[in-house]
Amino acid sequence: MHRFIYIIIFLFTAITTGFSQPKGYHPISDEAGFRKKMAETAKSTNSIRSNFTQEKNLSVVSEKIISKGTFRFKKQNMVRMEYTHPYRYLLIINNDKVIIRDDQKTNSFSSKSNKLFTIINNIIIDCVQGTALDNKDFKATIFTNDKNNLLVLTPVKKELRDFFENISVYLESKDGSVIKIDMIEPTGDNTVISFTEKEINVPIADAEFSVN
Repeated sequence: MHRFIYIIIFLFTAITTGFSQPKGYHPISDEAGFRKKMAETAKSTNSIRSNFTQEKNLSVVSEKIISKGTFRFKKQNMVRMEYTHPYRYLLIINNDKVIIRDDQKTNSFSSKSNKLFTIINNIIIDCVQGTALDNKDFKATIFTNDKNNLLVLTPVKKELRDFFENISVYLESKDGSVIKIDMIEPTGDNTVISFTEKEINVPIADAEFSVN
């Protein structure tokens, strides 16, 4: 189980070494209007299908570790991330159930069996569904520029600060969908997951969130 916890941390955590106003962004002037738009986006987003590229930066490794794959999201609380390059790896979150499959075996367990999985589960769902502003475990600071919006989520609880310093969520201005997630560890390591070729509210079968 500890090995899988490490893998999840490796895949999903990315941290900045401090927080200041992001370059090229300024505080949003109409925060109430933005929050209303985010709530409308969350309510209307039923599914997302896209490709993704993950870039992992480790302080102990000079080269970036780049992975690619496909992403699926469906209400309620269903996520599928399938890594296809340079290795094959599958992560599925289906409500409280977590499924991990590599070339050798498949493991499934409840996210509630480990607090870290619960935290990561909530973060993933909040970011892609548009409900990040409702997560009371983080303080949200909202920025914008001519092209997109940026949420910087700073953990409130000490137990979360042990894993995250902050999480930056980049959003399309036109539809509120996620462009990029940058989650940041106290170590200075960081992971950036960029979403491309997004399709919103397309049919996705429930079978994609299970493993036969």
